[in-house]
Amino acid sequence: MKTPCSLPLSPPLPLPVRRPASRRRVGLAAIAAAALLLAGCGADKAGGGSVVPVEIDASTSCSLDGMVLADYPGPKAQIHYDGQPQPEFFCDTVEMFSIFLRPEQARRVAAMYVQDMGKADWDNPKDHWIDARQALYVQGSKRHGSMGPTIASFGSEADAQKFIETYGGRLLRFDDVKPDMVALDGGALHDQRM
Repeated sequence: MKTPCSLPLSPPLPLPVRRPASRRRVGLAAIAAAALLLAGCGADKAGGGSVVPVEIDASTSCSLDGMVLADYPGPKAQIHYDGQPQPEFFCDTVEMFSIFLRPEQARRVAAMYVQDMGKADWDNPKDHWIDARQALYVQGSKRHGSMGPTIASFGSEADAQKFIETYGGRLLRFDDVKPDMVALDGGALHDQRM
């Protein structure tokens, strides 16, 4: 009787012959990998891809304070987050910027929309959603939104300039808006008399 140790050894299997990869194959593989990586990344599509703005209705409320958006004047905003089926709505662009520009804001933004106030009725804004990152903004005008002074949003520079001529303010691009411009504390944190 033979023990497993005394069984004859079979000849080793031949190793597969490896051909050196051609530069073309390596290049194509690298391009394919990069495309997959970028597609999976979902790098802040803000207005791109399949995310579309959602129209507000009579019951749409602000994500921050529960105010019904349809009850107040001025531009509204919405942020769509990856993995979240419905956007978060804001009754004012200042609130949208305040949330988006917070250092602790870590959720991946799929899209952000604001209303084009060159087309929407200021006192009863509906529809006319535009990509927030592509919009132009007017800060410091005489027009107020739901929370008082607001940052008006526009789809064209001509409309923004016309608004400035009538109501004052200064023209800003998305990246010009800084966190200290959209603080929601009402200045209470900086009031030394309290």
